[in-house]
Formats: sequence, C-alpha cells, structure tokens
Amino acid sequence: MLKVVASVSSEPESELVSARLSEAGIQAIAQRSIGGPEWGYSGARDIYVEEADLSRAREVLKGDEGVSEDELADLSDAARSELKEPDAGG
Repeated sequence: MLKVVASVSSEPESELVSARLSEAGIQAIAQRSIGGPEWGYSGARDIYVEEADLSRAREVLKGDEGVSEDELADLSDAARSELKEPDAGG
C-alpha cells in the first residue's frame, strides 16, 4: 500500500525528492495533489512510497531538511538544465 511521505510545491521539487529517495534505494511515485492548480510545472505534488519504506524514507528526507530554499532552487535549475541539455559526449 502506498503512503504519502512528502508534499512539495512543484514538479521539479518532486523530481528532486524522488531522486533523493531513489539514491537511498526507495522507489517513489509523484502525483499531482488533489485540489491543486493544474498548470505545468507549478502545482503541488504528493510523493508516495510503499508503506514498508515509509519510516526509512522519512529519515532520508529528514537529513535534507537543512537545505535552504536557495540551494533547493539551484538544484532545481541544475536538474532542468540537465534535462534540456543532454551530454554532448554521447
């Protein structure tokens, strides 16, 4: 059974949270929150994990609480740039 481990304000932020959980070996699914705006990258998202992974996922994300809004914005911008600009070496 899936449980909400976090709620975030945008798609890029949900991708960052999902990637962080994936690095820890936890599969996560992001889905637009019910009742939120439906416009592109904006709009709240809920991050779901398996109930068995819930407490470990919370611990992983708790370790990220020290990240400032500016650092999160920089990470989000970097993630979008990587999606738009594939590696030139490939």
